[in-house]
Amino acid sequence: MSRPVDLWLDLRSPYSYLAKDPAYALETELGATLRLRPFSLNLATIANLNDPAALQNGLRKVKYLYADARRFATPRGITLLGPKKIYDQRLIHLAWLFAERSGRARALIDLAYPRFFKRELDYEDRGAVGMLLKEVGVDPSGFDAFAAGDGPKELAAHQQAGETAGVFAVPTFVVDGELFWGHDRIDFVRAKLLSSGPRASRPAS
Repeated sequence: MSRPVDLWLDLRSPYSYLAKDPAYALETELGATLRLRPFSLNLATIANLNDPAALQNGLRKVKYLYADARRFATPRGITLLGPKKIYDQRLIHLAWLFAERSGRARALIDLAYPRFFKRELDYEDRGAVGMLLKEVGVDPSGFDAFAAGDGPKELAAHQQAGETAGVFAVPTFVVDGELFWGHDRIDFVRAKLLSSGPRASRPAS
């Protein structure tokens, strides 16, 4: 029986980008059911925007994190350019959920990540996000209504579910309630799936 694996991602996060393809492999290798879920990381916890000294320290940390992520990305042929500003991920996460309604969420994610980190896609540009939806085969005509209506509630529900599960950063894998934080924890996730094995079906009462 297929085992569910929740993977919480932020489309601004370079480490989330690095986790995506190895996570896909869990499905083909182990028959896991991977569920990608949006989680909005609050970058203010890294760079305090209201305190100049803390901001400088935070920016140094962000600079290091990108350098560290590139150590993993470069051998895989992945480009990670630091963004020119701190982007709001809300619009692109809403587009993710909208695309999910048509079964095209992964297609959107697969295009969004490389373009964002090559500075080819502005996550706050509604027109660009609409074109991205169209490119992955989703009619964008209903997106504005979704973004103003049910979308924010769905996005908030995912965020709350992640926090309830104990998620505090991205990427985070959750298998049978156990958390594995970091793209480089994929081997622990694989070991968890292999050691636990599929859960036995409960006998009918």
